[in-house]
Amino acid sequence: MSYFFQIVVSGIVVGSIYALAALGLVLVYKSSRVANFAHGQIIAAGAFITYFLTVTVGIPIFFAFIASMIITFFLAMSVERIFLRRLIGEPIISVIMVTIGLGSILDGLIYLTPFGSENFSFPAFLPQEPLSLGGVSISWTQLVGVIITFILIGGFSWFFKKSTVGISMRAVSDDQFASMSVGISVPKVFGLAWATAGLSAAAAGCIIGNITGLNFDTLHSFGIVVFPVIILGGLDSILGAVVAGIIMGLIQQFASGYLDGNFGLFGTGDVMPYVVLLIILLFKPHGLFGIHEIERV
Repeated sequence: MSYFFQIVVSGIVVGSIYALAALGLVLVYKSSRVANFAHGQIIAAGAFITYFLTVTVGIPIFFAFIASMIITFFLAMSVERIFLRRLIGEPIISVIMVTIGLGSILDGLIYLTPFGSENFSFPAFLPQEPLSLGGVSISWTQLVGVIITFILIGGFSWFFKKSTVGISMRAVSDDQFASMSVGISVPKVFGLAWATAGLSAAAAGCIIGNITGLNFDTLHSFGIVVFPVIILGGLDSILGAVVAGIIMGLIQQFASGYLDGNFGLFGTGDVMPYVVLLIILLFKPHGLFGIHEIERV
């Protein structure tokens, strides 16, 4: 039974970080109806910036974490301002192709650095002895990471639902023309949505990097798994991103824990989330919490 609860704890840890990363994609999609296919690269960039500031510059990791979020905030805002703002009003497929191209460019830039091919680890800054209760253990890094993750998720949720900027984002998501008619700057909202997505991506990258270590391919793969998370939860649902993130984390851990090595199966943790996603979409095509919109022609 302790093994079962250990898997549950591991699933919640991983799933909560999926949820944090997915929030950025949801914010961008809700405001602009565009999926950012460079999200995984921004996650990796946030983690590597934190490592660079901590190890090379010598900034304490907490302040490096904050600085990394600020840097990716302006990085994502600059990307939107330079490359994507000109495409407002253009077909969505054009914007999606630009984000795919940006992802490839960021891939190339990261591979030009040592971060593209080598493995790194953050310096230990928390006690190394794990916490244990009833045969279930969790490391201090995981515990602190989960606490920070849920604080950030709560903060982003409050921002989107209660703040003036968040309400403007929701208005733009519902109707861009009506929003402009009441004085809301749609381009500015798009920029803030991308910048906020950069914040959540950097935070997720830093937290997962502290738990698993820094490897570009691993961080990039983490960013790819975020897409089925938001599809499962609903592309425009913050609650859906959180719930689906936890579900994906649990499915991965249970598949790896109970199926790998049995029945001749290996790597089920990477496959099963997509299998479950396809099954759920058969019955809920818009995701668990997605909005079913009917377009009249």
